[in-house]
Amino acid sequence: MIKNDALWPAIFRGSKPVDISLTIPGSKSATNRALILAAQANSPSILRRPLVSRDSELMVQGLQALGIGIVEQDALVNEAQEYQLTVTPAATSGPARIDVGNAGTVMRFLPPLAALATGEISFDGDSRSYERPLAPLIKALEELGVEIDHDGRYSLPLTVHGAGNVKGGSVTIDASESSQFLSALLLVAPSYKNGITVFHKGGQLPSMPHIEMSVEMLRSFGAVVSVDHDAKSWRVEPGKLQGHELVIEPDLSNAAPFLSIAMLCGGSVTIADWPSKTTQPGDQLRSILSAMGADISMSKRGLTLSGTGAIHGIDIDLHDVGELTPAIAALAALADSPSHLRGIGHLRHHETDRLAALAREINALGGNVEEHKTSLHITPAPLHGGIFHTYEDHRLATAGAVIGLLVKGIEVENIATTRKTLPDFPGLWSSLLG
Repeated sequence: MIKNDALWPAIFRGSKPVDISLTIPGSKSATNRALILAAQANSPSILRRPLVSRDSELMVQGLQALGIGIVEQDALVNEAQEYQLTVTPAATSGPARIDVGNAGTVMRFLPPLAALATGEISFDGDSRSYERPLAPLIKALEELGVEIDHDGRYSLPLTVHGAGNVKGGSVTIDASESSQFLSALLLVAPSYKNGITVFHKGGQLPSMPHIEMSVEMLRSFGAVVSVDHDAKSWRVEPGKLQGHELVIEPDLSNAAPFLSIAMLCGGSVTIADWPSKTTQPGDQLRSILSAMGADISMSKRGLTLSGTGAIHGIDIDLHDVGELTPAIAALAALADSPSHLRGIGHLRHHETDRLAALAREINALGGNVEEHKTSLHITPAPLHGGIFHTYEDHRLATAGAVIGLLVKGIEVENIATTRKTLPDFPGLWSSLLG
């Protein structure tokens, strides 16, 4: 176990081509959405290959605190061991205390569900969680009749006074800071008496693929959902969800650092079980990395990226796929021409202010990153060794590891924070690179 305050020496590989095949753990976004939906169903659900990480464990523990039955097991499937979760719905009640850590899905998806419990449900988390935006969601829940104590801060810590039911209805919300505000309401809407109609009023919605994932997964559990993109409205009808068996897709966004190995060092990396069709934002890595110089193909083995070590700069709007920004920024810092990463102002409200953190850390290594309100302009410059601080942000940590492939002497602070979405990133990274 690597201590949180330890400095992890990044593995320097240089221009030594690789031939790597690996399986990426399950999607955090899909796992935590499936858990919320399964908890409301009329029968048990089996989630196959869910993610095991800090964020998913916090979601499981939160649901268990509410009274939901969740059992983990290893099952034999096609002569191979497969991790599964069996979720058994139950009446939810308090009093209960829920630790959200610094998990956006947990702090935003669980309070609307807790409103359906009877009794007081209190929420608290890491210090950074107090700074992450929650106000639009809290105000929307209050507008729907949910009683919440937050001392006027509209942030964590808070207490939901569950009444056992929520009337539901129409509500207007500004979800321009986080698409999770909208998803949080949609995911519980079938269990509210009148369902929920959500109207978005505000700036451009970030991460539309995640909203599409919520809609698709709701429908897979039997919910009736209608979407009017012109009116920026989503309607979920009331009704019981049906439990079922669901295979969780691999987390495609977490593939970014591993695909970067072949981009920077040359050779090929194959990611097994890459879906041919998906709502995951990480699927856009195919087009983004192709534009930066990679050759990408799909086969029965999965997705294979072949690289030569030459990285081209890119001018791209990452608004819908903001979670890919740290990985793209790391590649851009080592490219052969400048890059402009646009439409990413909402990343200032993630685990840390990702724009400020990326600019600060790359520049501290000799880089040339200009930080603007909603974008980063990266001009490649010779980089040198040093400490890459991560601010308890898993994607900053993997970005540091990527830069360390070609820059000697990189030490990543708190590599253990990668456990937020990857069970053992340092071990997997080391096993692949020797």
